[in-house]
Amino acid sequence: MILINLLPHREAARKRRREVFFISLGAAAVLGGVIAGGIYGWYQVQISNQQDRNTLLQTEIKKLEAQIKDIATLQQEIAALRARQQAVEDLQADRNLPVHLLNEMVKQLPDGVYLTSMKQEAQVVTITGMAQSNERVSELLRNLNGKSPWIAKPELIEIQSASVQLSPRDTRRVSNFTMKVRLLRASEAQKAASAASGIASGAAAPASAASGLART
Repeated sequence: MILINLLPHREAARKRRREVFFISLGAAAVLGGVIAGGIYGWYQVQISNQQDRNTLLQTEIKKLEAQIKDIATLQQEIAALRARQQAVEDLQADRNLPVHLLNEMVKQLPDGVYLTSMKQEAQVVTITGMAQSNERVSELLRNLNGKSPWIAKPELIEIQSASVQLSPRDTRRVSNFTMKVRLLRASEAQKAASAASGIASGAAAPASAASGLART
């Protein structure tokens, strides 16, 4: 028995292919939407986490800035306290400066030089006096310039010739002078002494080496 299919099978096949195509297209669209949604959600989570980290960093930065301000304030207070301490130490040391001045002037004053007045302003002392000659004044300047640990930068301000009448028949020529010196505080005197000892030791080392070479 022969069976003949008279139904439009080609149209039915095309219809089935269209249905499969639309179903596949819909599944692909759904799958794409799910993937896109997953990616979007993942990025949103990452953005949220980064925002949380940024917020945490900003909070920590503000804390650090506050701590830095506190440290700067403490450093200023420490510097102010050190300045006050140094001022107190300088005042205590300055009380002994007149004693050091008089002691050094007694030591360094050459024969034939007489002082008439001394005036101190801060660490600068103005000295006036008379000497038998200009050479005596030069000797005083040399003594104050290199031999005194408490006096520095002697400067001759003025020197004038004058006459002194010792008796009705004895008149002598003298030199009236004015000079300024700088008194050194205890800390400055110690630094100057340390520098001088360092220079002396540095100069002694080559001399000892040269003497050793001479002996060899």
